[in-house]
Amino acid sequence: MHIKLLLWLFLAAVTMGAMPSLSAQERSAPLKRGEALLTKNCARCHATGTAGLSPHPEAPPFRTLSRRYPVEGLGEALAEGLFVGHPDMPQFVFDAQDVGAIIAYLKSIQER
Repeated sequence: MHIKLLLWLFLAAVTMGAMPSLSAQERSAPLKRGEALLTKNCARCHATGTAGLSPHPEAPPFRTLSRRYPVEGLGEALAEGLFVGHPDMPQFVFDAQDVGAIIAYLKSIQER
């Protein structure tokens, strides 16, 4: 009976918004991780931020990806391995947590 009461109180707290919300730092952590992953793995060819040209002429700036693809749709390709892109692009495979961070970052920098 005690466990049922604790479970009920927890569910009530969650539905009533009594649980503490994430801090700004906790919300920005995936964005920073996504940015770091793309900078480390992709910046030699792609512009990975909100400005600048891509070093490789056939590599699109990441801030313009949504013009070609729905950014959310890139998650599967990032997890299974990217085989498309410019002709000399290396293959990358990311784990699920990294894919989430990359997608969050990409969504945050898309040009309107």
